[in-house]
Amino acid sequence: MSLASLDNAGSASEGARRDAADPLRHLRARFHLPEGTIYLAGNSLGPAPVAAFGDMETALRREWAEGLVRSWNDAGWFALVGTLGDRLGRLIGSGSGQTVVCDSVSVNVYKALHAALALRPDRNVIVAEGGSFPTDLYVAEGVAAGRPDVELKLEGVDAEKIEDLIDERTAVVLVNHVDYKTGELRDMAALNRLIHARGAVAVWDLCHSAGVVPVDLDGSGADLAIGCTYKYLNCGPGAPAFIYAATRHHEALSQPLSGWWGHAAPFAFERGYRPAGGIQRLLCGTQPILSMRVVDAGLAAIEDVEMTALRAKSLGLTDLFMELVEPVCRVHGASIVTPRDHAARGSQVSITFEHGFAVVQALIARGVVGDFRAPDMMRFGFAPAYLGYADAEAAAEAFNDVMTSGIWRDERFTKRRAVT
Repeated sequence: MSLASLDNAGSASEGARRDAADPLRHLRARFHLPEGTIYLAGNSLGPAPVAAFGDMETALRREWAEGLVRSWNDAGWFALVGTLGDRLGRLIGSGSGQTVVCDSVSVNVYKALHAALALRPDRNVIVAEGGSFPTDLYVAEGVAAGRPDVELKLEGVDAEKIEDLIDERTAVVLVNHVDYKTGELRDMAALNRLIHARGAVAVWDLCHSAGVVPVDLDGSGADLAIGCTYKYLNCGPGAPAFIYAATRHHEALSQPLSGWWGHAAPFAFERGYRPAGGIQRLLCGTQPILSMRVVDAGLAAIEDVEMTALRAKSLGLTDLFMELVEPVCRVHGASIVTPRDHAARGSQVSITFEHGFAVVQALIARGVVGDFRAPDMMRFGFAPAYLGYADAEAAAEAFNDVMTSGIWRDERFTKRRAVT
């Protein structure tokens, strides 16, 4: 399908019309996007917020270089874990005092699993998804390895559905809100009800939903949650992650990484450890302040708009892209695996194709940046804050041309780089 044919059919003008009427179109100016690039990899790494450049200049030259150690107080560095946590919390349905920005996803999964096990000391099974993002599984394996009494059971390995694995021995269920490969969205409220009815604790991974899908941790009855800030929250590569714990669990929370930031009186320098009250007891050590400062810009870029508006545009973008590429996919043996049902879809379109790696490389060469996950998954993330309907049309036109022309067969695109 050529761009000319899109024009003749009226589809291209439809995209431009929808962009002109888009109430979120002003958000695009808040992000730096390289000229000539349609960026569909925000589900892996979001682009830089323009405000981050000035914020980093201030953090480096004024707060660090001039303020020095005084900036822990004067610039609010020490409080960032909580102030940013409360702002982020509003994007995931968390009331104040229940979320902190800290550490990495892996570290927070470790803390959350140990905390959940401690909440159910009479149970010894962790349930997770066999297709979960690897770090979740690796950490769960590590927790089980350090606790000989703990057993790990996996959806797709020990039973077809995660619901079938939750029984009277289950302490904690670790589950992704959005599947990182397929983009499938789970019903958080329904699964929480089932988990609680069977006496277990729910830990949600929000890495592929925070900032783009409405999340209601408090309203749905979630127990704990973790997530990253560098995807749809656009806070920079390796940006600090976050962890949430419902207030009802705070007094019983226990986790093994008992660093000084989680101490009840960190500047008393006591010999023994006393956990802080509330969500602070899930903290560990000193946080990367320069990275934390970028989190401020990432949140500021989207926190003044309703998540429902972002969600509506996300669904519109993914609907349009799937509609335009499906006929070509069908002809060439590719399959859209992302659910069509809005209630079951995140903010990406995933397509399986035997030669998907080469197709993605050919698209990148044309300025359409998606990503690939082995063995055959092409992923295209649609972040509504900086993408428009004309972008979705142009990306679909490029995809269809790469597939139809067979240019992906060129050695430039089929040859994979060695991993070093």
